[in-house]
Amino acid sequence: MRHTVGVLGGSGLYDLPGLTDVREVNVETPFGAPSDVLVRGRLGELDLVFLPRHGRGHRLLPHEVPYQANVWALKDQGCGWVIGIGAVGSLREHIAPGEAVLVDQVIDRTTRRESTFFGNGVVAHAGFADPTCDTLRAYLREACGRSEVTAHDGGVYVCIEGPAFSSRAESHLYRAWGADVIGMTMLPEAKLAREASISYASVALVTDYDCWHPSEEDVTVDQLIGVLRANADRARRLLVEVAPLVAAHDGPPPKHDAMRTAFVTPRAAMSPEAVHRLRPLLAPYAR
Repeated sequence: MRHTVGVLGGSGLYDLPGLTDVREVNVETPFGAPSDVLVRGRLGELDLVFLPRHGRGHRLLPHEVPYQANVWALKDQGCGWVIGIGAVGSLREHIAPGEAVLVDQVIDRTTRRESTFFGNGVVAHAGFADPTCDTLRAYLREACGRSEVTAHDGGVYVCIEGPAFSSRAESHLYRAWGADVIGMTMLPEAKLAREASISYASVALVTDYDCWHPSEEDVTVDQLIGVLRANADRARRLLVEVAPLVAAHDGPPPKHDAMRTAFVTPRAAMSPEAVHRLRPLLAPYAR
């Protein structure tokens, strides 16, 4: 089967060597407009759909990102896989700026974000014990090696509301909780991807040591810009290398059936409006 991968990250990721048939796609969703137009292209045997999480020009604060619309649009475009790429601060000495963490666990400290597609007449409870797809993470791990990106396989991502960076006391608290990196965008993105039966993985690109480190300067925007540019290049190399690995995957994405037993509300009890609202999510589970 031909696989389609969604990529949530900066708009600079579109500039991939070998990307062909590039076109823009406008998607309307029941949850409002996505962050920006989607960009579709082909990289070898893989279809890629890019969506800048913060909009082109980085216009949206983390809590302003339309996470529901973004994930719905990617699902509507046939994405069975999604790679979330984002900047994070390191909470561990051995995880240095310029390196990547392939996240496998999360701590949710967000407070103002819609974190589910359900409600309004539809009850469902997604399993989220393991927030990312092990298979996609393994492909990313191999791609990091091929692209010479230093990567840590596994790590706990604490997602804060922002837009302010954490206080020093909070930074030390998250370290005590066992968190490895701190960011502002993986949630509710990963939860919504699971509700959409998408195999999701996060590439957390480290820009700084947050504010806990005794010998490093506290994080500032100016400090981040240069590292962000270098990380964008790492992300492009990584995507070029992971593409053939996903393209060669035998069978459907591992999470394609993640919601099979999650729905409490029978399809017959859902209103026509609810069925329309959840159309791409319900399609595999018509009953």
